[in-house]
Order: sequence, then C-alpha cells, then structure tokens
Amino acid sequence: MNIENPAALHFIMQDDLFFLNSDKNLYNNKVVADEVPVAQAVSVPPVAIAPVVEIAASEKPVEFKYHGKNNKNFLVLVHYPALEFIHETHLIALDNILKRKGFELQDVAIFNIAKYDAVNLETLTTYFKPQKMLILGKSALPQGIVPLALNVPQQVAGFAALYSFSFDEMMDNNDYKKAFWEQMKGL
Repeated sequence: MNIENPAALHFIMQDDLFFLNSDKNLYNNKVVADEVPVAQAVSVPPVAIAPVVEIAASEKPVEFKYHGKNNKNFLVLVHYPALEFIHETHLIALDNILKRKGFELQDVAIFNIAKYDAVNLETLTTYFKPQKMLILGKSALPQGIVPLALNVPQQVAGFAALYSFSFDEMMDNNDYKKAFWEQMKGL
C-alpha cells in the first residue's frame, strides 16, 4: 500500500507508535515537505446497491412471437413451417369461428409451434398462462402433453384443451369441419 499523504496514516494505523531511544536520533532532523493540497472530502449520498440475481442459462426468460394479444388467455397452437404464424385463408376461417364464440383475434394468441424447436407444454403454459387451448393438427402438439383424443375437450394442466384437425385437413372435408365445430362450441 502506498500512502502519499501522511495525514492519511492515522486512518490506516490506529495504534500509537513509540520510538526507541536508539531510533529517536534518526528522526531529529526535521524535513519540511512541500505543502500538498488536500482535496476536501466530498459527501456522496448513499446509493442503494441492487442485489445480484444470477440467471442460469436454462432459466433465461423465453420470448415467443405470436399473432394476437392473448387478452383472454386463449392459446391456439398451429403448425406452419413455411409461414410466420398462420395461412391467410385459415386466419379468416379462425376469425369467423372465434367471432361465433364471442372472441376477437386480439383475445387469442396464435402460436406457430413449427418456428420453435422442442417447445414443451410447461414452457407454453408458463409463458401464455392459457385458460383454453386449441391444438390444430397432430404436428401442433407440444412436447410433454398428455395423449389427447381427437375432437374431445379435456382438462390439461388446469385448463380446457381441444385437439382437432389442422385447417389443411378441414378445408376440404365437411365432416371434419362439423366435428370440429360441435366440439368448439363447448370449449
């Protein structure tokens, strides 16, 4: 430790120092040092130090891109590898279905599971906090979900879930549309 100002010694060394008789003669010659200006102590207001929170790599918050605003915690899972969210004609059909149920597109979150590798049910439920979930197509099933029967509403992890046909399957088949709509009315 290098102390440039002798006035600071009393802060560091709080014990009294005594010279031995044999050492007193060494210090009898007084040397006057040039006066060194001492900066006045600046009072600094105390600063609150935020606690350090360590986030492990696996605990990093997940961000998902989805269509809608999830205002009513209604999660719609789709699988479109070539699109960001959902095909335009399928979105129009879904919007019409939702309107019949009293929902708007802003009330739901349309999540394209094809854009995220290895998304599991727990991650989705933590992020979206769904009260209802609609799974459109076998490819849209998230990992870790219990086996679901086709077109049978079930309770999964505390919310209502309906697993049904994808829009690609339903667009050309009226029986699939009817089966889907009958179950969708009760969801």
